[in-house]
Amino acid sequence: MASKRLGRRISAAVGGAAILAMIGFTAACSTESDEAPETSTTTTTTTTAPPLTPTEKRAPDGGDIFTPPVTAPRATVNPSHR
Repeated sequence: MASKRLGRRISAAVGGAAILAMIGFTAACSTESDEAPETSTTTTTTTTAPPLTPTEKRAPDGGDIFTPPVTAPRATVNPSHR
């Protein structure tokens, strides 16, 4: 009984130390700088796109030729269940 408690305490201590280590690494690796941000100049260009042409053609009857035919699965009959 006492060994189970000791094991749980050690596990909790190790887990807490791991969490504190992660927090420490996160704080140490973060950067906060008070330097002025770099400025950049942007130029905007405008182009006119050519007119688009359709790539898919409609079937003459107006149907969608890209839809596969619907086939229902066959009903399964188990002869042992009546």
